[in-house]
Amino acid sequence: MKYLELKQKLSEHIIFSLADIAKLDPNFYNSRLYEWKKKGYIKKIAKGLYIFSDTGIDENTLFYIANKLYHPSYVSLEMALSYYDLLPETVFSITSVSTRRTYSFNTFAGNFNYRSIKPELFFGYRIVRVKSNVVYKLAEPEKALLDFLYFNPHYYRLRDYEELRINSEMFRENIEEEKLLYYLDRFSQKKLTERVNKLLRYLND
Repeated sequence: MKYLELKQKLSEHIIFSLADIAKLDPNFYNSRLYEWKKKGYIKKIAKGLYIFSDTGIDENTLFYIANKLYHPSYVSLEMALSYYDLLPETVFSITSVSTRRTYSFNTFAGNFNYRSIKPELFFGYRIVRVKSNVVYKLAEPEKALLDFLYFNPHYYRLRDYEELRINSEMFRENIEEEKLLYYLDRFSQKKLTERVNKLLRYLND
């Protein structure tokens, strides 16, 4: 299979794998990918995952890549909080939550970090559909906040919350307090509950 033929047949894919190519051409020689990479036609994201060099890298692309690199996972923590404008600082790493072990990928597209969570806490995400075959999981704002506090227990004092500089206006606009408390109850952690309640008092003052 020639490069232009492959690109046309995979035109709806943001990224593609060896398995995707094998479905189109079972006799495809993997060495062709090395040739195309050398010529600058494609870029390698991670083992077995590639992207066409002229594909634009935007937020949707990064979130989709994050889901595909490490499965199951959903984008959360600092990245999701920044997405919902709850944190003022720019976030440079794509942070996600997974039921698998903690892991990181450093790629040309960016750094992808994954935090390991118990299977029973793998919930509270929405499905974002970019197009028919491009779908990714993104934490709801309530779950992103809880994930962040769960993995960062050093945030527990008033001055810690002040340093976070959570946008209180966007908090009221994006966070459903009833849903937040419902999700919090599913964590069944007394200290986390105390910290969240303290944060709510701080933001509601």
